[in-house]
Amino acid sequence: CFVGTKETAFIYAVTSAGLVHSVTRSCSAGNMTECSCDMNLRHGGSASEGWHWGGCSDDIQYGMSFSRKFLDVPIKNITGKSGSGLAAMNLHNNEAGRQAVAKLMSVDCRCHGVSGSCAVKTCWRTMSSFEKIGQFLKDKYENSIQISDRLKKKLRRKEKSQRKIPIGKDDLLYVNKSPNYCVEDQKLGIPGTQGRECNRTSEGPDGCNLLCCGRGYNTHVVRHVERCECKFVWCCYVRCRRCETMTDVHTCK
Repeated sequence: CFVGTKETAFIYAVTSAGLVHSVTRSCSAGNMTECSCDMNLRHGGSASEGWHWGGCSDDIQYGMSFSRKFLDVPIKNITGKSGSGLAAMNLHNNEAGRQAVAKLMSVDCRCHGVSGSCAVKTCWRTMSSFEKIGQFLKDKYENSIQISDRLKKKLRRKEKSQRKIPIGKDDLLYVNKSPNYCVEDQKLGIPGTQGRECNRTSEGPDGCNLLCCGRGYNTHVVRHVERCECKFVWCCYVRCRRCETMTDVHTCK
């Protein structure tokens, strides 16, 4: 069913990344007693080059450590030291989410100087927005790697011809191919997309071309009646008109 699919891989990764992001942001905001800003960067930088570390750098190492304890340890405790192929894959995808947050860290700076000049800069490390991290993981999902379900010494690609290509820490891995989400399957709990409302002009996931899986769509006119042009009348009630609009609604065949 859904176990070990590309979608499962994405869920593990984005959950792990979200935990790192949330905990680290709380540390920087001073909302947690166990952590704060990244103090290792406080005295770094190069004054001679006109900049130094300052401000409040996000302590991503604490966030990553917390995520490993919270998400990885229960999987290891259940499966034991040797583990299983599925557990090893889930642990890898957890780490891929954390690596995404770390990889997209950036350096922000603030200028100091006479009349707004940038004679000296104070810089600090900060996480990217979670929207950017999510898009990075979505791209990894689109290019996820199928691995062999037979765990030997390490995770390896299913395609024998590609086994010499290394698997990156931030790659998403899956074992089982995804079911067909376009067609209803009551046993798997898949509702399918027949009858789903779609956007005819969108090229995104809500667009009729993608959502209807190539089957096309039906168009029907829907009549909306609502109160409009409301005015307060002294004293004391509101007078409104009834407005009627007709809109096209598209649903998948």
